[in-house]
Amino acid sequence: MGRISTSFLNGRIVWLVIAGFLLFPLIGMRNEYLLDVAFFFGIYVILGLSLNIVLGEVGLFDLGHAAFYAIGAYATGILNTLYGVPILVMLPLSFIAAALFAYLVVSPIIHLKGDYLCIVTIGLGEIIRLVLINNPFGMTGGSNGIVGIDNPSLTQWLVVDTSLDFYFLVWIVVGLSILGLVRLQQSRIGRAWNCIREDEVAAEASGINVRAYKLLAFVLGAALAGVAGNIYASKMMVISPHSFTFMESALLFCIVLIGGMGSIPGVLIGAAVISLFPEIFRPFAMYRMLIFGLAMILMMIFRPGGIWPRKRGAIERRTGFRLPKMPEQGASGNP
Repeated sequence: MGRISTSFLNGRIVWLVIAGFLLFPLIGMRNEYLLDVAFFFGIYVILGLSLNIVLGEVGLFDLGHAAFYAIGAYATGILNTLYGVPILVMLPLSFIAAALFAYLVVSPIIHLKGDYLCIVTIGLGEIIRLVLINNPFGMTGGSNGIVGIDNPSLTQWLVVDTSLDFYFLVWIVVGLSILGLVRLQQSRIGRAWNCIREDEVAAEASGINVRAYKLLAFVLGAALAGVAGNIYASKMMVISPHSFTFMESALLFCIVLIGGMGSIPGVLIGAAVISLFPEIFRPFAMYRMLIFGLAMILMMIFRPGGIWPRKRGAIERRTGFRLPKMPEQGASGNP
C-alpha cells in the first residue's frame, strides 16, 4: 500500500512540475523580469542537484562547489571567445572539463572526512577564484573576466537569445537532470552511496569500494555544475571571478540543507527559497539577510531534516535494499 501511495504521489508531483513548466511562459511571456527570475531559479536547481549528489547522497561536506561551476563557465568562455567553439558544442565539453578537473583535484583528498574535507574544499574554491583573478596565460581576463560570449545556436536562424529561449533551455536541462538522477538513485550506485552515507565502515565491510564511489559522486556533481556554468555564461555573455565566490558555495550548501539532504523535491524547494525569496523581499533589502537568517534558525530548530526530507522507509520499499542503522551515541558494541 505504501509503495502504491508513494508512486501515486510522485506521479502527481511530476505532472504538476510539467504543467508549471508549460504554463509559466504563458503568464510571464511579456514580462522578461519573471522569465529571468525563473531562469536563475533553474540554474540554482541544477547547482543544487549537483551538490546533492555529493552532500545528500554520500554525505560529503563540500563548501567549494562553486569552483566546478566556475570551471564550466570559464571553459565555455575561453574556448568560445578565443577559438570560436560553438556554445552548444561546449555544453558536453564543459561537462567533461569540470569532471576531469574534479577527478584531478579531489583524488588526493577523497580520503578526508567531515570537517577536514570541508576545510579543504573551501580552500579549493578560493584557490580557483584567485587563479582566475590572476589571469594565467592571459586567458581568464583577470578581475574583469571574459566578455563577448556567444549565445547558443543551431543554425543562423535558430538562436537562443531571448529570456523565453533561455527559460526553456535551462528547464529542459533541469528535467533531463532529474530523470537521470532519479534513475541513479534507484541503481546499484545509488544504493552504494546511501550505504556509505549511513555507515562507511559497514559499507566497506560489505565489499563496496568506498573511495571509488566517493570519487564518482564528486566527479558527477562537478560535471553537472559545469553544465550550469555553461548555460550561465551563454546567458550573461560575460563572466568574472566575482560570480564564483565562497558565498555562492555557501548558498548551494543551504539549498541542500533547507530542502532536505538526498531529496530531489527538496532541492527544488531549497532552490526556490534561495532564488525566489530575495526577489520577494527586495523592498526590504536592508532586512533581507536578517529575515533569511532567522528563517534558517527556525528551520534548523523545527525541521532539522529539511523541508522535504528523503524518507528512509521509501528508499527501502522502492529498492528492496535495507540500509544499515547507525548506532546510538553512547551505545557499546558493534552496530
